[in-house]
Amino acid sequence: MRYTSTRGAAPALDFEQVTLAGLASDGGLYLPERWPQLSAEEMMGLRGLSYVDTAVAVMAPFVGETMTRAELKQLCTEAYGRFAHAAVTPLVQLDQRHWLLELFHGPTLAFKDVALQLVGLLFERFLTGTDNQLTVIGATSGDTGSAAIDALAGRAGVEVFMLHPKGRVSDVQRRQMTTVLAPNIHNIALDGASFDDAQALVKAMFNDSHFSGRFTLSAVNSINWARLMAQVVYYFYAAVRLGAPERPIAFSVPTGNFGDVFAGYVAAQMGLPIAKLIVATNVNDILHRAISTGDYSQGTVVPTPSPSMDIQVSSNFERLLFDLGGRDGAALAAQMRGFEASKAMRLSNAQLEGAAALFSSDRIDQDDMALAMRWAHAEAGQTIDPHSAIGLAAARRLDLGDTPIVTLATAHPAKFSDAVERATGMRPALPARIGDLFDRTERFDSLPATFAAVTDYIAARAVAR
Repeated sequence: MRYTSTRGAAPALDFEQVTLAGLASDGGLYLPERWPQLSAEEMMGLRGLSYVDTAVAVMAPFVGETMTRAELKQLCTEAYGRFAHAAVTPLVQLDQRHWLLELFHGPTLAFKDVALQLVGLLFERFLTGTDNQLTVIGATSGDTGSAAIDALAGRAGVEVFMLHPKGRVSDVQRRQMTTVLAPNIHNIALDGASFDDAQALVKAMFNDSHFSGRFTLSAVNSINWARLMAQVVYYFYAAVRLGAPERPIAFSVPTGNFGDVFAGYVAAQMGLPIAKLIVATNVNDILHRAISTGDYSQGTVVPTPSPSMDIQVSSNFERLLFDLGGRDGAALAAQMRGFEASKAMRLSNAQLEGAAALFSSDRIDQDDMALAMRWAHAEAGQTIDPHSAIGLAAARRLDLGDTPIVTLATAHPAKFSDAVERATGMRPALPARIGDLFDRTERFDSLPATFAAVTDYIAARAVAR
């Protein structure tokens, strides 16, 4: 299995190389050169398997010859052994048509753990026995940072620099990052910044040859292919338990950066019968506008009670545009250059029509988000966080007949206890395993959101090549 850049000018890489590289050298994102297929018989064989065995079956074609299935299983066993639920990502029924896929049973209580616990182990495996010192740079709107820090804290050969917009993540999200005091973890709070600003700085560092040439850079954001690959697994895990492949299943995905829902697109390309992928956004609705009208135009980020979705530039959308546009790297590079210059872009007819075949979208405001939280609590006995509520609200507004709709529950409600309490009158408690979070010491540095300030900070602490 080889991987190619969406912008067509970077060298093709194998799985190990693409995992360590993160962003492609031409500024693009890596995708497999072909989509592997799972037959109906192979999918039926997933029924009743453990999450670990499902993960091995789904991911092995992407890993290729970089490791054996036995080696991959060993890593998955270690990664998912830290989850608090034996099913890893259990399904919960809400009513006759709606289900929740709980993705928050990992160590930092968010869906990012499903991928990053494995990615941390992959980094360690690929660095063992080498002299490479990896400088991992990430931007977070809340959950990626804590999940990456948990997965990489204390690991040899890795220095982690995590950027977050100061004051725009929840207290729990911030403390899950800033209370990890391992010497290889560096938390950076960007003054007056949005997640988009932080993400732009990360991309700029990868694309600046003077800076990137001094260090071995890698990424933990969903620009890293290995993260998306790991997220494909739970679409298969859920779908076969609800009747796939004989029965199509729909998924509603609360999303800002398009990574989690793109993993569903990958599952569909592999043969999983997905009736519809619902792209559920909050009022920061660039993805809803793009999918419904073809208008991919950057707006101003509006802070909301669902901060992980307060995004107006969705990095992974580039992967979809590339695949739907005939995998023409030169054309996609020109399209993205136009967007980066003007902050506006129209999807081509092929891209818009291709998206419409699988995706629908919806924009959920704060009132509808709160209504969904109250409905889940009162009618189904489930307490859900604001992001999951946006997915559920979108799912309940779409009529797909008797097709089961699975809403991805992306975070534990206690990570956003203020918003949950406002909507339901009930304040969720943190699980016992992190119950002392607010008693722990915090450590982070505040910096201006400028390229010079951030790169100077990293250069003073990272290990040069």
